[in-house]
Amino acid sequence: MKSALITGASRGIGAGCALAFAREGYAVGINHRSSEDDAERVAEQCRDLGVEAEVFAADVSDAGEAQAMVQSFVERFGRIDALINNAGGALRMPRGGFVDMPLEYWDSQIALNLSAASYCAQAAARSMITAGVHGAIINVSSIHGDVTWVRRKSLPYSAAKGGLNMLTKSLAVELISYGINVNGIAPGLIHTKALDRYSERDLEAFNRKIPFGGGGTPADIAEVAVFLADKSRSRFIVGQTITVDGGQSIDGSIDAMLDDPY
Repeated sequence: MKSALITGASRGIGAGCALAFAREGYAVGINHRSSEDDAERVAEQCRDLGVEAEVFAADVSDAGEAQAMVQSFVERFGRIDALINNAGGALRMPRGGFVDMPLEYWDSQIALNLSAASYCAQAAARSMITAGVHGAIINVSSIHGDVTWVRRKSLPYSAAKGGLNMLTKSLAVELISYGINVNGIAPGLIHTKALDRYSERDLEAFNRKIPFGGGGTPADIAEVAVFLADKSRSRFIVGQTITVDGGQSIDGSIDAMLDDPY
């Protein structure tokens, strides 16, 4: 049985990926940092689909914890066929612009949205190479790696996601000779609980800027991740970050925000 490890999988896009890979018959590892109950619920849903599922608690922005988690996953399932680096997100930014931004905030966003993927990918690639597994590493980025976000929030988050896109390309070039394919996905507005922090009129403004007519669902991202992990369907896609946003980025950044929860 193939196995997939998904970081940040207790809810939202990560949970959607866990369920999608379970439907494809993968044993699934569900990573969380502090949402054990939610992660266990996702694991139980995966088990109901007839596959093995295990929860792995780790702060993947910490190199030691990230690499220990990958090792624990391999010990549990015997191998790793797919790593989906989904953990990330724009944290609440302190008031003020760049000149007032605490350096700790910058460091935390780069660690979560860029370094974490590198830590997990390094450990996964080492395991794949040692075991001769021609696996896949999939980095969940954002359209804001190319199109800056509204006002202050763009600073560290967009910079980190832009770096993640380049990490995807660089890793793909290095690892393809081992039969390991590296690609990325850049979601636009996806309806998850994370959107609860926005006002209703902000969400209406977001939706007006999406040619599709509104935001997507975690399943829209998960199906692309499954496709990229399947070498029989995507073997010639190397080092690409695929935009999945309903046309949102065609119309520029989400600069229509009326309220600022940050």
